[in-house]
Amino acid sequence: MSGTTSTAHRTRAAAAVVTGAGSGIGRAFAMELARRGGSVVCADLDPAAAKDTAAMIEAGGGRALPTGCDVSIEAQVWDVSETAERWLGRPAGLVVNNAGIGTGGRVVGETPLADWRRTLEVNLWGVVHGCHVFTPWLREAGRGGIINVASAAAFAAAPRMAAYNASKAAVLSISETLAAELAGTGVAVTVLCPTFVRTNIVSGELIDAAAARAAAMLMRLTGSSPDRIARRTLDAHDRGLLHALPQWDARLVWRGKRFFPGGYTRAAGLIGRWLPVGENSEY
Repeated sequence: MSGTTSTAHRTRAAAAVVTGAGSGIGRAFAMELARRGGSVVCADLDPAAAKDTAAMIEAGGGRALPTGCDVSIEAQVWDVSETAERWLGRPAGLVVNNAGIGTGGRVVGETPLADWRRTLEVNLWGVVHGCHVFTPWLREAGRGGIINVASAAAFAAAPRMAAYNASKAAVLSISETLAAELAGTGVAVTVLCPTFVRTNIVSGELIDAAAARAAAMLMRLTGSSPDRIARRTLDAHDRGLLHALPQWDARLVWRGKRFFPGGYTRAAGLIGRWLPVGENSEY
């Protein structure tokens, strides 16, 4: 973790919106916020999955509202904001921009441009839309916070993941910029950069089969649970931390890349040659 600025309890009894709340880290965020006494709008591309998360929260005595949302479409994010305000009785005070998709397995030049576009539409523009819609209210109110979910891929720059890496590097940069812009306003920004988390992200259609198998194996061997990641990130947000790196390997890569950038890149290239190659790659 890095960048301590203040101590607060923003994640307690929060009026929250979580995107991508239908599964994985998003569901874990929504459920943990509810356990902390919050009221949670659970937004997801799959309305049925959002309903499942809300039902789980309500079964545990919490308060939740499910809603559908494709974060790549600005109008739908505005709809979530308005729905949240009506249901909560006030604008959302904590926003978790979590929705994202996985992509990978091919080198630059082999990755279809359609995959690039879809990855950036969801992983980058989804966060842009969330920040654009919710930040003005938070700034005006002078309280609350934003948690953006990036990835260790934002700085690890692993081979055959260029579109995903670029989307998450942009989320990291946006988060740091937003934190600087909101300094002194009472609004906190945290960007989560995990490594492997045991979720369904590797089953996405933009990840080729060989890469998906390798990622699934690493998830089983080294991955953290979504619940643990959500708890540690919310705790970091309460402590006013900008960067949340809740796993030791993320922190190791973070430091290695910064202290030995050239050596790190050469090592990543060598390791990349041993990774499984997708069916359509000639690397």
